[in-house]
Amino acid sequence: MGGFYHLVPTLVAVIVALLIIRVGALALMMTGMSFETAKFQALSAFSGTGFTTRESERVVNNARRRKIISWLMVFGNAGIVTVIVTASSSFTKMERLETGINLLVLIGGLLLFLAVTRFKPLVRRWESFVEGRLRRLSIFEEDTSVDELLHLTEGYGVVRIRLEHHSALIGKTLGEVNSSLDHSFVLGIERDKDWIPTPRLSRKLMAEDYLVIYGHLDNISKHFG
Repeated sequence: MGGFYHLVPTLVAVIVALLIIRVGALALMMTGMSFETAKFQALSAFSGTGFTTRESERVVNNARRRKIISWLMVFGNAGIVTVIVTASSSFTKMERLETGINLLVLIGGLLLFLAVTRFKPLVRRWESFVEGRLRRLSIFEEDTSVDELLHLTEGYGVVRIRLEHHSALIGKTLGEVNSSLDHSFVLGIERDKDWIPTPRLSRKLMAEDYLVIYGHLDNISKHFG
């Protein structure tokens, strides 16, 4: 029974580490990231592994996300050390049979915790509570930057496309073009070195026009590629 009490700090340390990762993911989501991306980046920063994706490069270019990732790295280094130390001290004080039993208890405790995290009503209430506390932090009181408003880091962006003389779009109205685009629209037109912002839908496109389009980059590529 004494070995079980030595195991409690290890179980608590692991659960706290998982909660910190989830809080970090929520904080990243509040900056405009998708849940899956935020969860992966939070886990990567906390564990110090796998933080080499294209999304991570965009994360470090955002002041808010840099702060969140920095704190996750700090907590991650402290948390991993804590788990290793508590686990080592716990298992060294146990008999061989006791070690096996307590290992099963540890696994069972973690599985129970993961099962609780899948209970959506409880998770929603906890996430709402955490989000309310996070919004009080100074980093979420700052003005939202342009890239956050446009969600440029989530597969969306602004591109500039030139209409060649053989383009099928020449002669069509801007309204026709916008209606044919999927999750994208034309922000403006560059024509003869003049900039036409928010052009009317009735305006017809001409050869050598440059269309400045905001939308999902993959969809834009398929449409104009």
